[in-house]
This record gives sequence, structure tokens and C-alpha cells, in this order.
Amino acid sequence: MSDFVTYEVADRIATLTMDDGKANAFGIGMTTALCDALDRAESEAEAVVITGRPGVLCAGFDLKVIRGGDAAAQAEMRASGVECFLKSYLHPLPIIFACSGHSVAAGALLLLTGDVRIGARGDYKIGLNEVGIGLSLPEFGLQLAYDRLDPRAVTPAVLGATLYDPVAAAEAGYLDKAVSPDALMANAMATARDMLTLDGEAFASTKQRMRQPTVDRIRASMAA
Repeated sequence: MSDFVTYEVADRIATLTMDDGKANAFGIGMTTALCDALDRAESEAEAVVITGRPGVLCAGFDLKVIRGGDAAAQAEMRASGVECFLKSYLHPLPIIFACSGHSVAAGALLLLTGDVRIGARGDYKIGLNEVGIGLSLPEFGLQLAYDRLDPRAVTPAVLGATLYDPVAAAEAGYLDKAVSPDALMANAMATARDMLTLDGEAFASTKQRMRQPTVDRIRASMAA
């Protein structure tokens, strides 16, 4: 579909594979491609599986832009990222993440937008490391953390910038479970097939009512 996201659909399930050949940084190209793929899936599929290249789902926002000093570029990247998070978070179809490796900072936030998050076990790091690298987690990140993480994990995850291995990430709430790497996609596809048995309209309307208050808070913070 693009240089950043490969799109496939089969048996009513769309599979989106993020792969920029590097660390899958969440720059404009990646967020635009992912949003376009989610839009396409809405009209062509009934469930979505999102995964990454081997060893990494997403390394977060592009640090070259963050530390580059161009305020306009930073704002554009941040806004594009937020729109991508919210598109996934409110998407009317079930969103299943097959986390193929590392997923930190914005990558961890992306996981928090999914309906089911399955990770590959291994020597991978998942979490919000912003405070550890001198960055303040924005309000949209805090709201997603409050909504999806285990309440006991929010403070160490956010203020402590804790990075978890996949098994511990499931305990904290970034993932729902961790499986062997060779079983990752089979688990994700089986989960997607299970979710196809749900009533699509009921799923979409209930999901929106569950998550709209968090989105409203995020929108209000951005406007302020």
C-alpha cells in the first residue's frame, strides 16, 4: 500500500504491517499510511490485525523531529500521531495488535488504542519511556494510560518510565497476553476470527460510548 504499511485483506480480516525498514518511527509518513489503511479496512473488512516488522512494532515519534528544533514540524507530527491514535481507538471494527517486538513511547500508546493486544515473548521493551529521556508525556498519552493500563501500573509506567518485557507488559496492561513469536500471528488471526462472530453494529456503538469521554478529554486538552 505504501513504503510504510502493507495492506492485505482475506476472509474479512485486514492485516496491516508497519515496516519502514528501520524502527517504524511514528513520523508523518507512517501515521498517514496507517490512517489510510484503517480507512480502507473500514470499507473492505470486518476486523483488523496490525503488526510490525520482525523485532519491532513502533519505536515512537521520530526523535530527529522531536529534537530538531522545528516547532512547526513537531506540531505537525504530533497532530498526525494523535489523529492516528484516535482513529484506531475509536475504529468501528475490532482492532487486534500483534506486537512483533519493541514498542516504546508513541509505540506503547499505539498499543493502548487496540481492542486486543497480543505480544511476542522475547527480549523486547514495551512502555512509556518519555520521562526517562527528558520528555513530558502529553495529555493525550496520559488519558490513554489512565484508560487502558492497570491502575496500579500507571504511576510506575508513566512517572517511572518503566520499560517492561512482553510478559510484564501484559500484567501492566499494555498487552492482553504474550505468546511465543512463532505463534503470534496465528493467535492474532484466531482472535480476529472470534471477533467476527460479534454483532458489528453493537460492537461499534458500544465501543464509541465507552471511549468517547476519553476522546473528548483529549480533544479539549489539545484545544487548550
